Amino acid sequence: MQNPPPAQPAKSSGIGGLEPKVAAALSYIWIVGLIFYFIEKENRFVRFHAMQSIIFGIANFVIMFALAILAIILTFAFGIGGAIVGGGIGTLVSMLVWLVWLIFWLLALAFLAGLIFAAYKAYQGQKFKLPIIGNMAEKIVDK
Repeated sequence: MQNPPPAQPAKSSGIGGLEPKVAAALSYIWIVGLIFYFIEKENRFVRFHAMQSIIFGIANFVIMFALAILAIILTFAFGIGGAIVGGGIGTLVSMLVWLVWLIFWLLALAFLAGLIFAAYKAYQGQKFKLPIIGNMAEKIVDK
């Protein structure tokens, strides 16, 4: 007796026949999420994750850009000031600049970890909402 063929997973309507959970996970590559959001018209799961990716990408860019500008300004201002003053105060100022850059890179890693985690949850088929961003994405998709 032959076993029946396995049931085909539900396909996403507008994304070349990708499974919705694969499309949702891939949408966390920012530009892919932007494309998927405009191509996919039917599947709300894919649209939600694509919109969450778009908002996350914009927030990431704005925050990291502002921190980079701040870090560069502090590097030049405090770096030159610390070199002029010298001694213990100069060392303290240099440590402050390094602390700002450390915060920048730790935040970048945290953003990357959040992105990977959200993509993983999407691949599992879960509607995982990132704090604040998830509610915003849900409201936009529900319009």
